Amino acid sequence: MTDLAQLIATFDARNIPPMSFVMPDGFHALPVDATADERSTATAEFVRGLYPGGDGELWQSAAPFYELVTEAMATAGLAYSAFGLFGLETGGVAHCSFSVAAYESDHADPDIAAHGILAVLAADPFNDARWLDLPCGPAVSSIIMREITLSPDVTATAEREKLLTGQIQIHVPFPTGPYTAVFTIDTAAVDYWGEFCDMTTAILQTVSFTAARPPTARQ
Repeated sequence: MTDLAQLIATFDARNIPPMSFVMPDGFHALPVDATADERSTATAEFVRGLYPGGDGELWQSAAPFYELVTEAMATAGLAYSAFGLFGLETGGVAHCSFSVAAYESDHADPDIAAHGILAVLAADPFNDARWLDLPCGPAVSSIIMREITLSPDVTATAEREKLLTGQIQIHVPFPTGPYTAVFTIDTAAVDYWGEFCDMTTAILQTVSFTAARPPTARQ
C-alpha cells in the first residue's frame, strides 16, 4: 500500500489530508520522497530492484541516469512515480510509467469539483473525458492518444519512425480537503492498452481517503 499523504509531506509543507492506494506487482517506485542526501543511495537500491538479473557494471552505469530522473520527478512535485515492467509470453516486456500528484483545488464539495474538471477537459476535442464513480467518490478520467515522430538517431532502421503513445489521467477530488489527486499512466505499448486500462481501474478501486494501514499478508 502506498501512503500518498506521507509522500506528499516530503516536498509540500501544506497539511494535505491522508490518502492511500494499492499498487499491483510489476511496478518499481522511484525514490521521489528521498532527500537530496539520500537520493544517491536510494536510487542505487531502485536500480538493483529494476534490474535484478544485472551485475555491478550495469547497476553502476544505470544509477546516475535514474538519479537524474528521480530528481526531475521530485522537483516537478510528483508524490509517487514508478515504472511498470511486465513480461510477455513472447519474451518481450510491456512497459508504462505511473505517477501521482496533488494540487490545491479550493473546493468544498468533491462532486462540484469533479463536474468542473469534466467541463474543462471535455472542451478539448482531443480528450476522451468521462465521469467516474469510484468507491472513494467522484472522479474524471481523460484519455489521449498521441503519435510522435522518432529521430533516426534512436530507431533501429536509422530512419524516422512514427510511435503511437497513450495516456490515461484521472482527477480525483479529495472529499476531506481542498485538493485534487491526479493519477497518470503513460505507455507506448499500446498493443496492451486494454490490459493497462484494466490495471488502472483496479488501482483506482483501492483509493482511500483514510489513514493508510499496513497491507495484510497475501494468502
